[in-house]
Amino acid sequence: MFDPTIYENLKVVLEGAVYDLDLSGDILVTNRSDQIDMSTLSRNYAIRFVLQNEEDSHASPWAEFALTAGLEDLAAEILERKPSSQGCTLTIRFGITMEDPQNNCPAIAASLASIWSGRPTITQTLSYVFGQREQCWHNDVLLEFGRKLDESHVGDFTGLLEHTVKTLSLLREKHAA
Repeated sequence: MFDPTIYENLKVVLEGAVYDLDLSGDILVTNRSDQIDMSTLSRNYAIRFVLQNEEDSHASPWAEFALTAGLEDLAAEILERKPSSQGCTLTIRFGITMEDPQNNCPAIAASLASIWSGRPTITQTLSYVFGQREQCWHNDVLLEFGRKLDESHVGDFTGLLEHTVKTLSLLREKHAA
């Protein structure tokens, strides 16, 4: 009988939790990706969403959960190496369009540090389309937790989703262009 890996178990729980929020009308799932890279034997699952009732979901702030497991993660699990080396990585990414990054980026950093209690490492990466008349910046905000997840962290998904929805609300109300 096939024994699912930590990655597969977490992916199913994460996907279910996100779609529960979609079905309740709180969010709208806009994209989902489930990839296996055969050359590196890595897996990546990502699910992107916006807050429900957005007029234009393409211009709205979005959030994306990404779950990743590489060959080392799978090997550690199959070979039953020490538990701290087993598991997969979860990152949360936010995307927002803004007009004034000099003021918005520090405010976003402070807001996210408050919401997330300073736990994840927060990185903001800015980009814009050269030659565009009105210069709007895209801010790609990455939250990294710096540890492996396993099935014992399943209970954390509800809190992570609550924090993510709160962050999306804040980004939409205070920082979006």
